[in-house]
Amino acid sequence: MRPSNVFTSLLICIWLALIAASARAADWHPPAGATEFALWPENLAIVRPEITGPEGVNVYKGPKAPLGIPTTTVTNVTRPTVTVFPAKGVNTGAAVLVFPGGGYQVLAIDFEGTEVCDWLTPRGITCAVLKYRVPWTGPHWDDGCHCQKPPAVPMALQDAQRAMAILRGRAKQFGIDPRKIGVAGFSAGGHLVADISNAERLSYAPVDAIDKEDTRPNFGIALYPGHLWVGHQNTALDLEPFDHISSRAPPQFIVAAEDDPVDDVRNSLTYFLALRTAKIPVEMHIYAHGGHAFGLRPTDKPITHWTDLAWKWLHTIGIVKS
Repeated sequence: MRPSNVFTSLLICIWLALIAASARAADWHPPAGATEFALWPENLAIVRPEITGPEGVNVYKGPKAPLGIPTTTVTNVTRPTVTVFPAKGVNTGAAVLVFPGGGYQVLAIDFEGTEVCDWLTPRGITCAVLKYRVPWTGPHWDDGCHCQKPPAVPMALQDAQRAMAILRGRAKQFGIDPRKIGVAGFSAGGHLVADISNAERLSYAPVDAIDKEDTRPNFGIALYPGHLWVGHQNTALDLEPFDHISSRAPPQFIVAAEDDPVDDVRNSLTYFLALRTAKIPVEMHIYAHGGHAFGLRPTDKPITHWTDLAWKWLHTIGIVKS
């Protein structure tokens, strides 16, 4: 196992230990003012991930919580949902579908989910948080092949595409412009941003009329993404074999820290160069310090201002106007 994956595996073990020591609730409910929708018809049999128990919520309040603020994770998701937070004030018509991180093992539902909506909705952007299936629903390290291995069924991508179809199909209901729906994701969620942005086709058999909608987003924001750089012993910045770039990918915005010990910054560099080669509009910001999972919680580091740059970029690509 290469060093970065040793560290990642160790981090996951520590994360799971912290979860075990945290307060546990039965399930996750969105805050007041938001509406949660099931992604799939109740009577439809969808592939279940390899869960270790019923769906649960863990609230960690210990010393390792970012900025000392409690952090909520969701585990063992078998029936995914999307929660819509309506725009406040002057509605821009734009919307962002948010993919929380968690290594495709758990979901950091607040830190890399609802807190994104706290930033966007006051600016007139509708925000939707995807509670996608976990665990083992995206690429992960496999000791057998000593490589990153995608799942047999791309459950996380299926949920992301279905959520995008729902947002477009119900755009009028949600007060959004179907031509201004983007995605934002963190860590594994950042990889999911790349996955849905570059997918050439639907990853599941259509189940109803909603699946006639286009599932490609109009823009993508990837924060410290992983599972993109092949990361062999050489220094080549090559994509993983299961990742590819579509000539129809939308504009992308990438943010990462050079000192990220979990998802090496070369994941972001590799994605940037691959997009550039394909002539896809892309803007990237690499900071010297910030580590992994810096999210949106304010710190004294320059990286904490990435949201200002992202907002200017949304103006640049025409999603919002001054």
